[in-house]
Amino acid sequence: MNSDSTRAAEMPSDVIYEKVKKDDIQEKSNIKKAISLETFVFLGLFIALFGALGSKMGAINMINTIMNTAYALLIDTVFYIMSIAVIAGAISGLFSEFGVIAMINKILSPLMKPIYDLPGAAIIGVLSTYLSDNPAILTLADDRNFKKYFKKYQLPALTNLGTAFGMGLIITAFMIGLHSPTGENFILAVVVGNIGAIIGSIVSTRLMLRYTSRIYGKTEMCIPQDESSNNSDFNYRTVRSGSIGTRFMDSLLTGAKSGVDMGLAIIPGVLIICTIVLMLTNGPSPDGYTGAAYEGIAFLPLIGKKLKFILVPLFGFSSPEAISVPITSLGAAGAAIGLVPRMVETGAVHANDIAVFTAMSMCWSGYLSTHVAMMDGLKCSHLTGRAIFSHTIGGLVAGISANWIFKLISLIV
Repeated sequence: MNSDSTRAAEMPSDVIYEKVKKDDIQEKSNIKKAISLETFVFLGLFIALFGALGSKMGAINMINTIMNTAYALLIDTVFYIMSIAVIAGAISGLFSEFGVIAMINKILSPLMKPIYDLPGAAIIGVLSTYLSDNPAILTLADDRNFKKYFKKYQLPALTNLGTAFGMGLIITAFMIGLHSPTGENFILAVVVGNIGAIIGSIVSTRLMLRYTSRIYGKTEMCIPQDESSNNSDFNYRTVRSGSIGTRFMDSLLTGAKSGVDMGLAIIPGVLIICTIVLMLTNGPSPDGYTGAAYEGIAFLPLIGKKLKFILVPLFGFSSPEAISVPITSLGAAGAAIGLVPRMVETGAVHANDIAVFTAMSMCWSGYLSTHVAMMDGLKCSHLTGRAIFSHTIGGLVAGISANWIFKLISLIV
């Protein structure tokens, strides 16, 4: 008899019945009719999108542009982002192994309660997502030694906090490495963008906490004190075995490997989302539609021009095309920053735009594609809508803050 059968035999009959019933409900919830209303809705939208592109560009040119743009993005953008992710991963691995992150945690923990209304341990979630990506905070949230510091109303807000810093190091390094044809230096803009993301994270997290506190109250702990009293605190850290040299190389290479994994993980988002967004953003080549990479129908700039009276005062965008970056960051931060180099090369965006892009790409960092899974991981699926709403406001505040902070600093400097 195998282990699963043994466990089943040891279960009471009522437990087995409830488990089978739950599994049956779950299985049925994932079953739909072979042909339903959503089939026709999806088909209609699919035909409308590619029909519009094909009627403007020509069907053959459209297909060639899709393929050529995806290939160009893979070679020119994805591999560049991956190389940055490898370096960033290696550095974060070393920082973790030799206690730098632990030291930063000790220094910054006292700020978490007055600023975010979260325990000091939450700073580890900020650091882990800044050095990697949004879901990194879920690993921490599943650790009892981490969870014991949180009250019930605070735990769901980890999704908002972690997402606001997702891929932060990679976005920061990528933006700093951009080369402007006019010789503009983007370091100050990127620093301001990080500040804007912090402001957005505070707004998002506080809005979420304001809502969850009404549901759970502000007193009940995630883990009762009597259950967590024997758990260790954050005064110790686990290190690799071996000599310092061995630990150095192991942490360096392991961290770099995580960068490779992240670089591979962003390929679908960059190639698919970026290709569609670029085709909706760019116009034809000087010779018309030829099927070359980066051609498009210039739809998003048209929307940008219509909304210019709102976008310029709030975000200070230098061109209508700039609207495509924050829109893309809703689904994938890697895809969003992949749009920026070409805009910089053509002079469509400047340092002020880079500050806003950094803030919104980091704060939003593809939250529409991760929030559902993250809230489900925290077992707070019923709060997903509120988390998305709070983070939408937070991302807008991040961009507005970065714009006006950069303008203020520019006046002083």
